[in-house]
Amino acid sequence: MLNFGLTEMRLVAPRDGWPNPEAGPAASGADSVLEQARVFPAVHAAIADCSLVFASTVRRRDLAMPVVDPEEMADRIAASRDRSAILFGPERSGLETDEVALANAIITVPINPEFASLNLAQAVILLAYEWSKRAVLVQPTVKEAEPPAPHAELDGLIDQLNGELDAKGYFHPPSRTEATRNTLRTIFTKTGWSSREVKAVRGIIRALVGPARKR
Repeated sequence: MLNFGLTEMRLVAPRDGWPNPEAGPAASGADSVLEQARVFPAVHAAIADCSLVFASTVRRRDLAMPVVDPEEMADRIAASRDRSAILFGPERSGLETDEVALANAIITVPINPEFASLNLAQAVILLAYEWSKRAVLVQPTVKEAEPPAPHAELDGLIDQLNGELDAKGYFHPPSRTEATRNTLRTIFTKTGWSSREVKAVRGIIRALVGPARKR
């Protein structure tokens, strides 16, 4: 839950009581979710303040209820201004029919019919991930991305490269010089170089054209 930004867990008549000393180690540091967890005697009490409820279970032939996939579930939760809930049953038995009947819709994960076994943790992580795609979460790749270098730095790199290539007679025939320079500029301006990367490439150019270092 916490991996994908969900923090409010509600437990219905936990088999082993609550708090459970085994929950802490199993949660691998997600103590805030455990500390905020609320316990209810029955499902209807746990979802009493929720306007939109999805029951995570296989398609039920004994209930005439809408069945949605994870994407539609997440879309509907994102569009709702009211409190929403996703119901999960016990690992071994799942949700009872009367519990599923309390929901607005059944949520079923598309899965290989030849191997349709999902444990509780897998079901939770799949639905939590789908929900998270519509939430604003910190993504490590975005956080660590470097800002693009200013055009002045790119111009310096391109001028340096053109100068060294010109000294080596690279631009031949002369009639193609301008086109070749434009091609090189396109290569270096469309890749989103950072300032650090520009400096690194300029250092490489200096090393290639300068005398070899003594080691």
